[in-house]
Amino acid sequence: ASIGTLVATRSPLRITTTMPLLLPLLASQAYVNVKPLASRVAPMQHTCQMQMSSDDTKLQAAGLAAAVVLAGAQSAYAGPFTRSDIASLTYEQIKGTGLANTCPKVEQGGGSSITLSSGKSYKIDEFCLEPTSFSVLEEKLTKAGIVTEAVPTKVTTRQTYVLTGIEGDLATKDGKLSFIEKDGIDYAPTTVQLPGGERVPFLFTVKSLVASSPGAASSIDTNLKLAGKFQVPSYRTGLFLDPKGRGTVTGYDQAVALPALQAGGDESLFAENNKKFDVGEGSIELKVTSVNAELGEFGGVFVHKQPSDTDLGSKTPKEVLLKGEWFATVVDA
Repeated sequence: ASIGTLVATRSPLRITTTMPLLLPLLASQAYVNVKPLASRVAPMQHTCQMQMSSDDTKLQAAGLAAAVVLAGAQSAYAGPFTRSDIASLTYEQIKGTGLANTCPKVEQGGGSSITLSSGKSYKIDEFCLEPTSFSVLEEKLTKAGIVTEAVPTKVTTRQTYVLTGIEGDLATKDGKLSFIEKDGIDYAPTTVQLPGGERVPFLFTVKSLVASSPGAASSIDTNLKLAGKFQVPSYRTGLFLDPKGRGTVTGYDQAVALPALQAGGDESLFAENNKKFDVGEGSIELKVTSVNAELGEFGGVFVHKQPSDTDLGSKTPKEVLLKGEWFATVVDA
């Protein structure tokens, strides 16, 4: 009787502790079989191959998907997709896959050169930058002297570091083709971590970018390169207060824990007390590698360099080097 009572009392407990473990596996199954809506666009070219019929195989596939997500593979089921592929997915199909943090890829076919007429005005739309490599430039002492090398880092920010929806004018001046950035999601606060554990925050941006071709250009093809400079606003804004309550437009003028320094002698803390909104300068180089003239799409790879955060003027900025892929469309202005 006692054994029967023990089994009866433990069985419900075993069920209640097992169900929460199965819920993530069952929930992750919704993201494995990602299918487009046939009524909106043509079927996707990247349909998932993990479609299984029996309940056992579905549970195995769901468990595999959950294991991949827990392992940190952010792009296991995400991209690269074309614009039509992304437009065919619902919010629920994109949620949790990392697809929202990627740039579209140029659809194949449709011509390899976009001719720009001299009498028409054009603009670049849906300009997107997706960094895939984050490095910090640091000086290193070697036998040959001090050299600068790119130290690879790890991104500690969530998947919100892609710049997208950027637009601007595509103008021709003195035969050179120039892209003048105007608006869009053109900044993203990002933090990377060096191998030693030091974290480097920076405002990934291309604000006020003016990128021009090195020579004369009248079309967009795989030979086109654009390079230019842009502004890098401060990572912090005026209302930010540091741990001592000091800020740019609000807060204390100095650390209130050191009242004796109010009469003088705080020169060593001048940079900490004198908060300022620094605006730096960065540079970027864009190389076109693929074009679809029929859809007006083009994209390629980029190299991007900019200063890191100065903590409102109290720290010396580091140089951050980013590499990745980009995408854009050209339309009539």
